[in-house]
Amino acid sequence: MAWTTFRDRRAIQIENDLVRLTMLAQGGHIAEILHKQSGVNPLWIPPWPSIEPSAYSREKHPEYGADAESKLLAGLMGHNLCLDLWGSPSPEEAAAGMTVHGEASILPYEISVNGLELTAKCSLPAAQLRFERRVRLEGERVYFAEAVENVSMLDRPIAWTEHVTLGPPFLEKGVTQFRAPGAKARSLSGRDFDWPLKPGADGGVEDLRVFTSAAASGGFDTVLMDPRQDRAFFFAFSPASRLLFGYVWKRADFPWLGIWEENYAREHAPWNRRTLTRGMEFSASPFPESRRQMIDRRSLFGEQGYRWVPAKTKVQAEYHAFITTAASIPESL
Repeated sequence: MAWTTFRDRRAIQIENDLVRLTMLAQGGHIAEILHKQSGVNPLWIPPWPSIEPSAYSREKHPEYGADAESKLLAGLMGHNLCLDLWGSPSPEEAAAGMTVHGEASILPYEISVNGLELTAKCSLPAAQLRFERRVRLEGERVYFAEAVENVSMLDRPIAWTEHVTLGPPFLEKGVTQFRAPGAKARSLSGRDFDWPLKPGADGGVEDLRVFTSAAASGGFDTVLMDPRQDRAFFFAFSPASRLLFGYVWKRADFPWLGIWEENYAREHAPWNRRTLTRGMEFSASPFPESRRQMIDRRSLFGEQGYRWVPAKTKVQAEYHAFITTAASIPESL
C-alpha cells in the first residue's frame, strides 16, 4: 500500500503514468489530483499548517478559530465530502459537538488499495450512516463510486455534497475559465438570475464563466443544472498551464452546483486574508444551510432540495474527474 505523508498528514496515493491521486486518511479528503507532466494540482491546499482532525483541540489550537468550523478547517484540503449536513449546524447541534459540513470530513477512514483502485470506508455515529467510496484511475480520468447506507430504522433526509475547491496556481484572477450546463440560479442574498450572467450591485453584469474574483468574502451562488440533460458537469481551464480539469456526474444524483469564493477577504483565523479559492460544489441541495433550513426549504425552482435514504437502505452515486492538456475550453461535452 502506498502510504505517505502529504503536508504533514497521513495519506495514501494511487498513480499511473499520467495522474497521481492523494487521499487523506482522516477526513477522506482528495487532497491532490496531480497532472504529472505539468506538475499542477488544481485542488486547493490551504496556506495554513494542516493537522489531523483527531489531534484538534479548541484550547490547544486557537490558530484555527473557535467555532463549529474550526475542526474542519484544521484539516481541510481539496475535495471533501459534506454528509449528512452541508453548512452550519444549528446552535443546539454545535453545542453538542457537531461540526460544519457534518462528520464525514473529520472522521478516520479505513482505506485499502488494489492496484489503481482504492476503497475508503467510514461510519458516521451521530448520523447513523455508513459511507463507502471507491476510486479508480484510468488514464487521465478518476472514477468515483460512492454509497451511503442508513443503518437506522428511520428514513432520513440528508444533504450530500461533493465540495470540490480549486486554488492557485491553477486558479488565477481574470484568467481561469469555467463552463457548466446551468439553468436558473440564485445568489445567497436571494436574487435570481439566468446562468451564467449575474447582475451586479452596481448595475453591471458578472459572467460567472470567468473567475474574476469579484465576489465578496463568502460569496455564493447556486445553479440548477439543466433539467434537459441527464449528465451535469463543470469544466475549469487554466490558460497558463493549458490544463482542462473538471467533474462529470448524473444530474439526478446532484442537480445543484454551488459556486463559492474566498478572495483574500476573511479576516478571522485561520483565513487571515491570505487565500484565494473557488468552490465548485455539486450537490443534492441548493445551499449550505442548517438541517432545519434545508428541510423547511424543501425545493427551489421546482427541484427537491435534499435526498432521502430509507431505513436500512443504501443509496449510491457515481461520477468522475478528469485532467488533461487542452488548447482551449470546450462549451459542452
